[in-house]
Amino acid sequence: MPRYNIVPGAQPRAGGSQGSPCAACGIREIAVCGALQSDELHALTKIMDGIAVNRGGIVFYEGDPARHVFNVAAGAVRLSRLLPDGRRQITGFLFPGDFLGLAYDETYTYSAEAIERSELCRFSRAHFETLLDDHPRMERRLLGIASNELATAQDQMVLLGRKTAREKLASFLITLSRRAERRGQESNTVHVPVTRTDIGDYLGLTIETVSRTFTALRKAKLIELQPDHAVRLLDIEGLVAIAGD
Repeated sequence: MPRYNIVPGAQPRAGGSQGSPCAACGIREIAVCGALQSDELHALTKIMDGIAVNRGGIVFYEGDPARHVFNVAAGAVRLSRLLPDGRRQITGFLFPGDFLGLAYDETYTYSAEAIERSELCRFSRAHFETLLDDHPRMERRLLGIASNELATAQDQMVLLGRKTAREKLASFLITLSRRAERRGQESNTVHVPVTRTDIGDYLGLTIETVSRTFTALRKAKLIELQPDHAVRLLDIEGLVAIAGD
């Protein structure tokens, strides 16, 4: 795999071609830039590069210098860390509107890889920090994102340590449903662009257990497996009850 499989020059998806691409961006309202007024977006556009990362392409590796921050405009990104024994722990999946690359020192603490062709807005970390100084609303929104990341990390600890396989998979599907709803998409059909191996690495399960649990939820008529990596949630309330969320 090449270290960086980035196609420069791509523009983030937008709803129109006039003016700032940020102003027309379809996911702006749920992204960090949603805190900016239309007349403030020009400053953001000046420090932004639109990039496309092919499936399997690396956005950055754990330990790389943290020179950029990113916002996912389209596609999906997998976050992971290497454990001391060399095993991989997936720590999250990001979708349009999600922010990544926050670092509290000079290096990234996780790796980020595109799991399908993805488009991202890329910002120089130094320029982005200067922009935050000039736009307190955006800084407050970024603080909210950091707080959500902490809450997600705490939820992941509970997920790995306390829940059964059935509870873990139900929680995973409900989380995807809620995130889809936040993006203005259907909440009862979720796109799952990751492999069952990835799901197992994220939930702390073997691929065999993931497959058996999917089958059990399907037989219980809680979900329906559909083509193109889609899962229809037939009984969201039932899944919530199993998950305990």
